[in-house]
Amino acid sequence: MTDTVSEPQQSTPLISKKTFATLIAVLAVTVALFTPLRNSFPKFLSKAPLRSMSTTTSPGLKVTKRPWASRGHADHDWLYTFHTFSFASYYDPRHESFGPLRVINEDRVKAGTGFGTHSHSEFLIFSYIVNGTLEHKDSLGNLENLKRGEVQFTSAGTGIRHSEYNRNRDEEVHFLQIWAKPNKRGLKPHYQTKKFTDEMKQDKLVRIMEYTERLGDKNADMDPIGLQADLSMDASILSPGKKVVHDVVADGPRKVFLQLIMSKRAQPKEGGAKIQIGDVVLGEGDGAYIDNVQSPGKIEVESVGDKPAEFLLFDMGPEEA
Repeated sequence: MTDTVSEPQQSTPLISKKTFATLIAVLAVTVALFTPLRNSFPKFLSKAPLRSMSTTTSPGLKVTKRPWASRGHADHDWLYTFHTFSFASYYDPRHESFGPLRVINEDRVKAGTGFGTHSHSEFLIFSYIVNGTLEHKDSLGNLENLKRGEVQFTSAGTGIRHSEYNRNRDEEVHFLQIWAKPNKRGLKPHYQTKKFTDEMKQDKLVRIMEYTERLGDKNADMDPIGLQADLSMDASILSPGKKVVHDVVADGPRKVFLQLIMSKRAQPKEGGAKIQIGDVVLGEGDGAYIDNVQSPGKIEVESVGDKPAEFLLFDMGPEEA
């Protein structure tokens, strides 16, 4: 059949095919750029769902709060401590470990006292100094006075003896002592200290500890401390109203744990530092288990209190070492 538009006996069309096609193209661009007009053509245009700008946290995460006062607690006069996981005389089968994380103790050691010489083996032990000065002395010959911002790491391996003491006669030392299970046994004992200043952590996440397989040969002053477990630890001091976003560090299923550091011996009844993850708000001393983490994924942390929030974020493999 002959196209009637091209038959010579028909009158010349008012709009040629080429012109008509051009008009259609212009109309399509206009519709795409002009939102009200685009929304008036739902049958012809499929509208992609808009990503919420209020949060970048990956969907499907399970956030379980670990309230500060439900942790294990002991007051030995010389030592005032909270235990996130079962430790010493505190035992709770619901809170024995999380991935390779085995211990998070928030310790305050009285002036002029401390932990006498004792032994460790087959654990990765690191101390995050919040306030005061902590003396570390060990059987490898290390002797250091650790202050705020410094992180001391010991790979106990086949065995090490050390002491931790507060030589200051006037003020206590406040620090977090953290243990992780290594993915290899029989490691050679190893010790390392690095300093991460408040300025480095201000409204940012700073990587403090990192799995040696991800860290590689990096060992500059600004690089994280390497440890033999699928575990990373970031620190931040987040101003009220500010947010940071953590990118999950490795492929596959992961676990994340957050710990908000206390400013006093008890959580403030009003005010104080607070952070929010999804719909869960943590006050000082609270922690949070985060499950159903997958890579690639993101976790947004917002400071919603009236004071800067200093917290630690642990990203780890799902299995115990």
